[in-house]
Amino acid sequence: MIDFGFDKLALIGAVALIVIGPERLPKVARTVGHLMGKAQRYVADVKAEVNRSIELEELKKMKTQFEDTARNVEQSVTSEVNQAGSDMNRAWGELSSSTSAGTSTVDAGFYAGDPLREPPSTYRNPNKNWRIKRGAVPQWYRQRHGVRAKAQSGAARVARFRPPRSV
Repeated sequence: MIDFGFDKLALIGAVALIVIGPERLPKVARTVGHLMGKAQRYVADVKAEVNRSIELEELKKMKTQFEDTARNVEQSVTSEVNQAGSDMNRAWGELSSSTSAGTSTVDAGFYAGDPLREPPSTYRNPNKNWRIKRGAVPQWYRQRHGVRAKAQSGAARVARFRPPRSV
């Protein structure tokens, strides 16, 4: 930008005072100040727009790099999973071919010739009794939290909580 020193500004002010006159000089100075402020704001807006566009381009580049990296990772993971699956299928085929050559009877998923395998245990109902569990709650807890021990009718509750008569 143009470099104005104090001496140049004083010379411009003196010329403006002579040419414009002392009556209109404050109004002209105010108008020039407003125009300079608008120009500075415009320049700042242009700079901000340029910076935003540069950042947007950088973000787009980063996005494409990230997408490429993610695609490469996905391909490598897929290839590893496929390779592990093929290895597992090959091992399963070898195992099934070796066991089918040794034994031919299969009983509910267990090999008949395998003495170390036990049949799975069956589900047993634990036979929990909710009355016993309810009886395990301490009396002080029931009284504090309003667990009723005895059922009362509405009339009995009203009679119980009715204030005593004054005679």
